[in-house]
Amino acid sequence: MILAKLNQPEFEYDIHSLIKAFFPEENVSATAEDKKYEEEITLQFQVEYEPQQIKIEWKENGQESHDRSFPVDFSDRTETKNELKQNFYQILSEITGKKLPWGTLTGIRPTKIPMKFLEEGKTEEEIRTYMQKTYFASDEKIDLSIDIAERELEILKKIDYENGYSLYIGIPFCPTTCLYCSFTSYPLVSWRQKVDSYLDALEKELDYVAVKFGKKHLNSIYIGGGTPTTLEPYQLDRLIRKIRCSFDLSHCLEFTVEAGRPDSITREKLETLKKWDITRISINPQTMKDETLKIIGRRHTVAQTVESFQLARELGFDDINMDLIMGLPEESLEDVRDTLEQVKALKPDNLTVHSLALKRAARLNMFKEDYKNYKMVNTTEHMNLTAEYAKEMGLEPYYLYRQKSMAGNLENVGYASPGKAGIYNILIMEEKQTIVACGAGASTKRVWNESNPDGTHRIERCENVKDVGQYIARIDEMIERKQKLFAEE
Repeated sequence: MILAKLNQPEFEYDIHSLIKAFFPEENVSATAEDKKYEEEITLQFQVEYEPQQIKIEWKENGQESHDRSFPVDFSDRTETKNELKQNFYQILSEITGKKLPWGTLTGIRPTKIPMKFLEEGKTEEEIRTYMQKTYFASDEKIDLSIDIAERELEILKKIDYENGYSLYIGIPFCPTTCLYCSFTSYPLVSWRQKVDSYLDALEKELDYVAVKFGKKHLNSIYIGGGTPTTLEPYQLDRLIRKIRCSFDLSHCLEFTVEAGRPDSITREKLETLKKWDITRISINPQTMKDETLKIIGRRHTVAQTVESFQLARELGFDDINMDLIMGLPEESLEDVRDTLEQVKALKPDNLTVHSLALKRAARLNMFKEDYKNYKMVNTTEHMNLTAEYAKEMGLEPYYLYRQKSMAGNLENVGYASPGKAGIYNILIMEEKQTIVACGAGASTKRVWNESNPDGTHRIERCENVKDVGQYIARIDEMIERKQKLFAEE
């Protein structure tokens, strides 16, 4: 394991995240606490915060130690953090011989940096220089983040997001649980008898939101999960009818339903979505290789993906997203190329490319010994290949985010054809608007319009319980949590 021992608990999280980015497979601890570890410590750091400087000492496998000291102004927390991460990055880069595409940036929203500067009137060159010097980000990633920030700003200019809100509705059921999944999801076979009771509770929560936000403009709706199309057609009809009858959708620019897994999609379900004028759907293969689908626990085939997509087109859906994951077990670069060729032939309107992120709750992480012989690789070459294919398909990058424990320390990128960028995705990623979230495991985010001195906005959250049974039993408490968060509205 790798240990970073600090003499005080400042920036523990930042140090941990940066070390983990260089050593994703290693157990890492960054702490000011005195602990005993059973694992062998192969790389150890000692971080000393002194009156006017920070000293970092390190040694590998008990060999000769090295150290580095640098002056800091502790009164400027942001500058101190940047100096610390820059020096740590240089040390880790020397040890590993690696450079990270995003440099010291370990946060999930790197486009926020160029967006803030663009809003302040800074030039692209000024932004590029700042990101190179401050974060050591690669030219390629800087260009990508600026490109996306500019495209997002153009879209946001057309939306009165400050006076509106968006609505997320979570359906936490799935046909099966995928190997990599850490989201709130429950296999339908075990929970089928609870679905109608779940919808009863969900409708009660939606009733509260509809009344509370009745005077605000609803800009976008996203029904996600889980897999919303695990619902039976009559249940889908019931849910969307409830939304249509309870909310004023005259200002709604986008209504997305994440159809998700092809094995949950039927003609009757798609006809139900079409009847209610759903504007955007997702059909998510993750890969177009049948062998990989079996490994990751997705009980559908490539043929089912193609069939579902073509059926959706036949029924008139003209804004279809497809999700792919890079870094899946046993997938080579040529496998990815083959997947992209098959997706290209289908001509989706949106393509979302994810880098595999192994969170603690994912089966692939929880039972890693069972899967230790699987090879999982994601590189800049993989992401560049997807970017090339997206361009060939006439799709432009429009949003980007990152996650902890992400393969290759890379990113997730959403591509869209002109005029079909996912509005909800931009609003939630750039934290420009309040997102009211209903359902088990859903997280509501309140964004205040008033800016802080540094140009950021005050943001507060409240979460619903993840357990479906608890959500149903405690629905009044879930509503009370929202009442407290929005007491001043």
